[in-house]
Amino acid sequence: MALAIFDLDNTLLRGDSDYEWGQFLIEMGAVDPATAANEHDRFYAEYLAGTLDIHEFLKFQLRPLAQHDRGTLEVWRREFLARHILPLITPAAKALVERHRLAGDTLLIVTATNRFITEPIADEFGISHLIATEPAERDGQFTGEVAGVPSYREGKITRLEDWLRDTGTNMDESWFYSDSHNDLPLLERVDHPVAVNPDATLAAHARTRGWTVLHLK
Repeated sequence: MALAIFDLDNTLLRGDSDYEWGQFLIEMGAVDPATAANEHDRFYAEYLAGTLDIHEFLKFQLRPLAQHDRGTLEVWRREFLARHILPLITPAAKALVERHRLAGDTLLIVTATNRFITEPIADEFGISHLIATEPAERDGQFTGEVAGVPSYREGKITRLEDWLRDTGTNMDESWFYSDSHNDLPLLERVDHPVAVNPDATLAAHARTRGWTVLHLK
């Protein structure tokens, strides 16, 4: 039985759940539109360039969770999933997951996006194992801080190694599907790296290494 690892944004989804959550919060009047748009554009440019300060980004991204009560956030999340996320799930992405499920593989999503946003998305794919950035909580409410290591770049490897140890899973015949050059550290660690809808840097690297390239959009 192999381990099939999937990135989420722009890999299993034909879009970015972090971006969509920001757009949803703008629609709900929960954040200032101009500030949110400017900050998102800046962070996204840094992400593409490989220079993103993940802690600075998460301070921005998790702040709205701390500014609203948990009940309101839960209601918003259900609406967000229906309006913004379900249209981003393609039959091709579903089929990819099902191929590994039918092979008896262990399915795992590893994403830098926070668990509050991504847990119901993993459920939509029927994937019970999720490594995501963990938003800190106190007395059932989010604090706006991060708990533990963000699952970004080398942090994905750190979090994966913890998960492997805790679950007794190994990396034999492992797969990893990702769209981003930021995931090269983990792509280099698996037996079967696959570039999905790859950015230019990852596409060039995949060509050089002879990796499989998929286009699920």
